[in-house]
Amino acid sequence: MMHLIDSHCHLDFSEFDADRESILAHCKQLGVKKIVVPGVMASSWNRLITICQQSNMLYPALGLHPMFMDNHQAKDLKKLTEYIALHKLIAIGEIGLDFYISEHDKASQILLFEQQLTIAKESGLPVILHVRKAHDQTLLLLKKHTVKGGIVHAFSGSEQQAQQYIKLGFVFGVGGAITHKLATRLRKLFSILPLSSLVLETDAPDMPLSGMSEQRNTPENIPTILDSLVEIRSENKAEIATITTANFNRILHLTNVD
Repeated sequence: MMHLIDSHCHLDFSEFDADRESILAHCKQLGVKKIVVPGVMASSWNRLITICQQSNMLYPALGLHPMFMDNHQAKDLKKLTEYIALHKLIAIGEIGLDFYISEHDKASQILLFEQQLTIAKESGLPVILHVRKAHDQTLLLLKKHTVKGGIVHAFSGSEQQAQQYIKLGFVFGVGGAITHKLATRLRKLFSILPLSSLVLETDAPDMPLSGMSEQRNTPENIPTILDSLVEIRSENKAEIATITTANFNRILHLTNVD
């Protein structure tokens, strides 16, 4: 059986409270053996960690997401440092910049992002990035704060921006967006980027796959995302599965994922 990984899934969200265990059991049957659960705000970190402790398939990451600025407090950064010492985190994330909505406070986002990059650098942890309409600004900050690489979640930038991320030690999350045949630019991008720079992700319960617009996304959809990647790549399915999993293990410094 193939060994697959969902590198980005919000399985701690309440949408999964009713059937989280059965989803994990089905994932195991499908070959989805590991799932990264990124944090978005400090108030949900305890719940996230408790849920991850209930299954050896789940790996926690903690961060302060740029789309929830109103929920973040200055003390959350101290809490993040404390939680790194207390818990075995796989990464700092989901962090980054989101300039998609014009009225967002860009200066506050940049400050928070820089503070979290500093924490990531000091702790030696990779980062999981959320970036919308802000790749150039993000790349400038990553060159200033040299972290231990990481994953650019839901990447939709240019090939030129992608090459800059690769030089900085980053890989790209390939999710449900590539299942949409009309996403021609994105599908072309993921067909030409090196396979050594790709990992699979769902962003469940968000980022629905083609034909599933009203349905909840789940990590059980990783094999479908893999199939869509196979459609646009020259490598075969087994090779893509093996290499995307190896990329994940390399970038998040896991050696014993089995």
